[in-house]
Amino acid sequence: MEIILLQDVDKVGDRHSIVTVKDGYGRNFLIPKGLAIVANDGNRRRLAEVIKQEDAKESKMLDTYKVMANQLSGQTLKIGAKAGTSGKIFGSVTNVQIAAAIKEQIGLDIPRKKIVLNDEIKELGEYTATIALHKEVNGTVKFEVIAE
Repeated sequence: MEIILLQDVDKVGDRHSIVTVKDGYGRNFLIPKGLAIVANDGNRRRLAEVIKQEDAKESKMLDTYKVMANQLSGQTLKIGAKAGTSGKIFGSVTNVQIAAAIKEQIGLDIPRKKIVLNDEIKELGEYTATIALHKEVNGTVKFEVIAE
């Protein structure tokens, strides 16, 4: 069964992509939850129009994303975490904490899903995270994990 995804679905595909899934998964899960619609001719034409409109909006926002990436690149965030005497922190630092630190310290509201960490952060120290603002614009932010 071919469907058009209305939202990003893990291990299936990205928003506005046409994918083939098993009939039961599409009919019983994706379509009732509002995550997808059937990929018939009318919906394909509507999808093409929606993609065209969103690309126009995104191209207008491209300059804004570039400014945001420049603001992030020169900054070093401080993120507090509880740590033991050896420098290992209890738990790990996640993209949620980084998004909160960006909002608090820089004043930019960046969704946590756009923040990509290369590996788990389980010790005190300096790290770098990549922020995928747009297909063409990626920013990097440096942050330091310090003991609270």
